[in-house]
Amino acid sequence: MADKDALVLVADVGGTNTRVALARGTSLVTGTTERFRNAEHSGLETVLAEYLSKHRNLPARAAIALAGPVRGPVAEMTNLGWRVEAGELGRMTGIRSISLLNDLQAQGHALPHLPPDHLRMIRACQPEQGARLVIGLGTGVNAAPVYPAGTGHIVPPAEAGHIHLPQQTEEDQHLARWLVARRGFASVEDVLAGSGLERLYAYHADQAGGAPARDASAIMEAMAEGDALATRTGRHYVRLLAQYSADLALTTLPFGGIYYIGGVARAFTPYMARFGYEEAFTDMGRFSALVAQFPVALVEDDFAALTGCAAFLAA
Repeated sequence: MADKDALVLVADVGGTNTRVALARGTSLVTGTTERFRNAEHSGLETVLAEYLSKHRNLPARAAIALAGPVRGPVAEMTNLGWRVEAGELGRMTGIRSISLLNDLQAQGHALPHLPPDHLRMIRACQPEQGARLVIGLGTGVNAAPVYPAGTGHIVPPAEAGHIHLPQQTEEDQHLARWLVARRGFASVEDVLAGSGLERLYAYHADQAGGAPARDASAIMEAMAEGDALATRTGRHYVRLLAQYSADLALTTLPFGGIYYIGGVARAFTPYMARFGYEEAFTDMGRFSALVAQFPVALVEDDFAALTGCAAFLAA
């Protein structure tokens, strides 16, 4: 069997769930994909042990995407508290070679392999050859550029959810001061992650004189029902997301497109047009015409990071 056809293990470790599959080349093997709740496991080694006990083929290589900073063979899970060491994980599982990637790196490697029906357009410009940008909105927030390089791609790691929150209006500046008073710093993730939406709602409730706290799903339900406070929160969320995306776009020039991934991104996509995404995204002064050239889409594939891990190993 040629090495490119060898069976490999791929995993995507998020803040809430871990997805695991087997792959050949850039394709996942049908029937091998499983999802595990992280809260039910003490660490990644127990997840993989459970998976491998069901799927008896022990691959020689693996690529694992993790929602946190990766430095060589070590990863720290930002919103989970797990520490993953590739060497130790290899010894415990029997897999000889394990590569660790940031989860947004894996999503970036997946983009060239996603079929068009796995994308929902938000800004329908014609994509060109060149850089892409992937932005993850879920338990945490991150972003990564995807640069063409020969026959493959370079996807550098980043922790772009922890940069300063955009402060274009007086309301944004007031929100930032409110966050600093409570968290010591006003970051993008503090507002645009799932827990960040809850925090943004709490801010607007505080400004309105107080209202009971709501979790993210309850806020989305209230927004769908036309609740005024939830709608105000949703509009602010979409505007901040658009500004954050446009700021990143000017640093990467993603003529190949901007791609959102994650549960929060999926939940907000139906509200983008109604809540003024287009106007906020292109409100960049003399650079408005430039950012208007960047297409934006939602990735509707929960297992795209697994495909990205497979593509990374295949390359």
